[in-house]
Amino acid sequence: MTLTEALSGITCPVVTPFEDTAGANEVDEAAFDDLIEYLLEGGIDGIFPCGTTGEFASLTPAERKRVHERTVEVVDGAVPVLAGAAATSVDEAVDYAAHAADIGADAAVVTEPYFHGANDPAGNQRFFEAVADRSPLPLLLYNIPPCTGDSIPIETIRALADHENVLGIKDSSGDLEYFCSVMRQTPEDFLALQGYDALLVPALRMGADGGLNALSNVAPAQYSELYETAVDPRGAEIQDAIVPLFDACADYGFAPATKTALEHAGVIPTDAVRPPLVEVPADSRGTIEVAVDDLLDG
Repeated sequence: MTLTEALSGITCPVVTPFEDTAGANEVDEAAFDDLIEYLLEGGIDGIFPCGTTGEFASLTPAERKRVHERTVEVVDGAVPVLAGAAATSVDEAVDYAAHAADIGADAAVVTEPYFHGANDPAGNQRFFEAVADRSPLPLLLYNIPPCTGDSIPIETIRALADHENVLGIKDSSGDLEYFCSVMRQTPEDFLALQGYDALLVPALRMGADGGLNALSNVAPAQYSELYETAVDPRGAEIQDAIVPLFDACADYGFAPATKTALEHAGVIPTDAVRPPLVEVPADSRGTIEVAVDDLLDG
């Protein structure tokens, strides 16, 4: 089975649990291990540590590498591991990819550089090509315009799709037309993963290879069933149950809302996040808890 085939399903951008003891806020490795086991038992097809939902930007480089190591250790080859290699310099992205290769991860995920956007679209293409040329792992492009300032141009994706070390793309733009254009204009073996949970069923019905979705942390079995039934009424039913929880993520942030949902479900012990994020306000947790119960019980 190729890596593209192995990732044709639901991959989880796993949260990074933190201890909430006396303000220490250290990574809670025991809770992280338990969460990964929960995801594997739920039928998840891949694990993506240190993504946006994993609060990579709030982790030190050493913590990011340790989270990657722990993921590979706990997954133990059961599903592919996609290591988060988002960075603002080519060298840093390659360093994360190289470390991930050394510990046995299967691919690395890269975004456009953030904060200082390219002065010309060709600059981002040069960035991706430079990382791909030097990375010992295949790369999954990650399109997340709210965090990088703009979507990766279709022309850039089309050019990168011909690079032997570029695996595919996760699109979290929320723009289904853009996503469908990517699928139409790239080779059949270019992996197309929908990252916007509320569009998962429409994307799968249009030919997406799968999803890479924050809320699969909470309901891995339901997401796996959705993938298998996307063209049937059951898939749409699960999608409808996801939307209220997705709306809460849009209101309060994906890491905070997902962690609140996981705490309510009894999967992690606390919903602690790191600054600049803040936890979901106590008077707003009820909406998330009801949405979680409806999704898990539906």
